[in-house]
Formats: sequence, C-alpha cells, structure tokens
Amino acid sequence: MRRSTLRTAVAVVTTGLALTACGSGDSGSGGGGDSEAATAASAEDLGGMEELIEAAQAEGELNVIALPRDWANYGEMLDTFSEKYDITINEATPDASSQDEINAVTSQKGQDRAPDVLDVGTSFAQQAAAQDLLAPYKVETWDDIPENQRDPEGRWYNDYGGFISIGCNASVIAECPTSIADLLDPQYAGKVALNGNPTQAAAAFSGVWAASLANGGDLDDIGPGIDFFKKVKDAGNFNPVEVTPATVQSGETPLAIDWDYVNAGLTETLAEAGVEWQVAVPTDGIFGSYYSQAINKFAPHPAAARLWQEFLYSDEGQNIWLKGGSRPVRLPAMEEEGTADADALAGLPEVEGDVEFPTQEQQTAAQKVVADRWNAEISG
Repeated sequence: MRRSTLRTAVAVVTTGLALTACGSGDSGSGGGGDSEAATAASAEDLGGMEELIEAAQAEGELNVIALPRDWANYGEMLDTFSEKYDITINEATPDASSQDEINAVTSQKGQDRAPDVLDVGTSFAQQAAAQDLLAPYKVETWDDIPENQRDPEGRWYNDYGGFISIGCNASVIAECPTSIADLLDPQYAGKVALNGNPTQAAAAFSGVWAASLANGGDLDDIGPGIDFFKKVKDAGNFNPVEVTPATVQSGETPLAIDWDYVNAGLTETLAEAGVEWQVAVPTDGIFGSYYSQAINKFAPHPAAARLWQEFLYSDEGQNIWLKGGSRPVRLPAMEEEGTADADALAGLPEVEGDVEFPTQEQQTAAQKVVADRWNAEISG
C-alpha cells in the first residue's frame, strides 16, 4: 500500500449544483461597515500581525457556520483560536451544507449574526466569488499555497483535503465493505448512507464520483455513479438519512460514505459509546478533493475573520487539521520545512492506487448531470 498526500487541487467552476443563492432581505453593507479591516487584503494593510490581533480582539467575536466539531478536528481548532486570542466564537448550524453557507451570506447581509468566514466546497467558493460575496485577503503563508489551489486575488484558497471513504459500524455489521461494489451486497439492506444530497453537499457529490470511477466511469462521465446509486436504491440498500454521530451511534446509519478524515474522526467518539467504527478508502473508486476557505465580504467582524484565516494557515492551524486526519494544503511545504506533526502524518489513512482529479470543464459537466438526474432518480 502507498500513503498519499493530496498535492493537486480539484479544479473549480463558475456554475454549480442548484446554486442560486437566496436573495438578501437586507440592503446593509455588513457589520464591518467602514472598518479599515473590512478592506484589508493582508495583515500588512493594517500595520502587521500585532495590529490585526489588536483589531480582532477589539471586535471580540467571530461568527462561523457549518463547522461540526467532529469534522477535520474543528473542535480543537475553534477552542484553540478562541483561547489563544480571547475571542468568542459564535457557531451557527454546524451541519449546514456549502450552499447553506452561501445562502446565509446573502440572506443575512447587514446583520450582526451573518457568518464572517466560510468553509465550502471549492466550486461553491468559486460561485460565491463570481457573485462578489467574498473579500480578497492573502495570509502571511500565501506563498506556500500552490497556485492551482487558490484564487489569484485571494478571494478563496483551499484549506484541507481527503479521500472518499466508507465508514462502517462493525458492532452491527458482520463484514465491513472495502469497495464501492460491496455496497450492493444484500447484507447491507437499508444501510448505505451518503453525507448529504450531492446536489448541495460537496462530500456527497464526491461520493457519487467515486462510485462512477468504480463502475466504468471516468472524469468525463459521472453518470455511472448515479446509475450505481440507482442500483443501490433498487436493491433496498440506500439509506437517505444524513449521517451524524448520533445516527451512527443509534444504528440508523451503520454505513457512511464520507471523507476519510470525517469518518476517521468519529472513531474515538464512537468507541467511547461502545461502537467499533472502521474506515476504508475503497479499492475501486479513489477520489480526492479539497475544501476552501473564504471571508464574507460583508463580515460583521472583519478583523477577526482575517485573523481566523491567519491562524488556519499557520503551522499551528494546519497541524490541527492534520491531527484530524485531513491533509492540509500547506502540508508539502511543511514536510519540506520539518514543521508537520510527524505522529499525525503517520496516522493518515492509507490509500492504495492513484488519485484522480477533474478539470474545470469535467467538474462543470458532472455537476450539471447530477443536478439533472439525482433528485429525479434517487431522492425523488
């Protein structure tokens, strides 16, 4: 077997999966108002990191959205940032989708509760940039982020990535699947769940693409992935329930198709509840991808939003993601510099085979196919 780190970003697109954001019911310019931080494109624009920290602490709060604490070690990330800088973090709708995040930016524009920062699938970040919803900002470690993993203007940049995997509750499943093909086995009746709807959630969309690669499809044809899930549904194996730690613990979702770092992050928590949770990157459908970070152009706490980005892309922040089983975007540079957490790096799930990444055109075409077919054939 070969342990692989993601060194190539998934290309981004300007159109998405039913990505029309909600209209704003508020014409305000955002809580940042005329704050100097609201237009700062780097820490230097505010005089340096010390001045940025001071401005962020004066605001005293940071609004985040769609950051489950058991996702990529975000619990530790949130707590460490809050304690380090004495800033209160307001956590909204942790299980929201990427589309929900963009909707919140538009619908809550001008409100104090609006999200300051976003963590979304890369195509969703590109869509938000096209809608002029994101503030350009380049962190101090900008040069460590490969050019093909960032917007040249700094409106978004990739943060952490992983591989589609199958999580299995071995406490109730006699034989855990290790391939996409296994999911058609009658023993998994009513047990196969995706993390979200692929027309709205990047993880679920990537799960469909992994299924396509496992069933004769390629990066030019995601259709076999939808065909496969239609077979899973027709066999009575598909479970439309969205996966959470609670649904796993209750036995409602004993098989979960999700990112390897999300599935791996459940292992310890579930073990404490007496659940043996096993994680496997499927041998027949290896698909990897990144998520992206961005700052809401109308952030009510613009300085705190920028400080959050600086923390995430520091060695400390990147290693927190690495400890959560994900592959931070600066990992190649950190490995070269010797600043990556060696124990966390050694604990990454092993991947057998080569990783496939779509181009911009391929992802655009795949999203259109999923948008046209999924709800009608699978969830409809």
